[in-house]
Amino acid sequence: MAGRAPMWGHRTMQDPYKVLGIARDASPAEIKKAYRRLAKKHHPDSNRGDTDAERKFSDATAAYDFLNDKDKRAAYDRGEIDAAGHPKFAGFGQGARGFAHDGHGFRGGASGAAFDPEDLFAQIFGADTGMRGARGPRRGRGADASFTLTVSLRDAMAGATQRVAFEGGRKLDVKIPAGVADGQQIRLKGQGNPGVGGGPAGDAIITIKVADDPVFRRDGRNIRIDLPVTVYEAVLGARIKVPTLDGPVEVTVPANANTGKVLRLKGKGVPASDGQPAGDMLATLKVILPDTADIELVALMEELARERPYDVRRALFGNN
Repeated sequence: MAGRAPMWGHRTMQDPYKVLGIARDASPAEIKKAYRRLAKKHHPDSNRGDTDAERKFSDATAAYDFLNDKDKRAAYDRGEIDAAGHPKFAGFGQGARGFAHDGHGFRGGASGAAFDPEDLFAQIFGADTGMRGARGPRRGRGADASFTLTVSLRDAMAGATQRVAFEGGRKLDVKIPAGVADGQQIRLKGQGNPGVGGGPAGDAIITIKVADDPVFRRDGRNIRIDLPVTVYEAVLGARIKVPTLDGPVEVTVPANANTGKVLRLKGKGVPASDGQPAGDMLATLKVILPDTADIELVALMEELARERPYDVRRALFGNN
């Protein structure tokens, strides 16, 4: 879907603590709680067409992923990396010695090694992208550009196209294949940073982050849902509608069905891809009582409890 908010890393980097509205000493549980609150408020499926909400959802997800990585969080807290995960520049490795000038060029204050601009550019841009001084620039492949793209579970299952923004304003539509998994990477050849000296561009590496869905959960190639049923449907059996990724379908709830019984809907899970068949949808029944007490239902239950009691916890105590 073109028009989704750009990922973490395409705008000025924000402090992940500020994005989530938490203190720097927040516990993992506090970080998760703050993320869930923001994700629920700004989820794309609940804010169709609201680009500001989509941006905030994407930022919150990226901030949570960043702080949920213990190593990254520790390095960020120590000031070793910025909010994008990039190392902070710490000088040219000469410490307090600086550089001395001998009339012919700069030399390290302690070692006496000559300072070569080619070495500096090689350190910054990589060995293949250094400079040759008067001989002109070397050809070098551009660096890869890495992005995290957050998509809804429904878009991940059905496939979609989303637009990502590069630094400098360049935009690119990324085709998300149906059935893509959380953490899966998409490599776009030649769409990364430009090369040096006429060399080829690097690649764009897109890491997919599948957002939590309020209804569906992925389990391998299956999709799971919790399916509420009334006490009447559980006792008597019924034909009811069940939501799927393809739209609602009717299923049969067997009579005398308990909470925890699983109904399997063949082929309604993760779509077929890469030579693998479509998964199933697994609907777990949850018997729900009425919101308000029903006097007649209470009276009937009291009568049945007296006349037809049964023990549902015997197995918990073994032979005791």
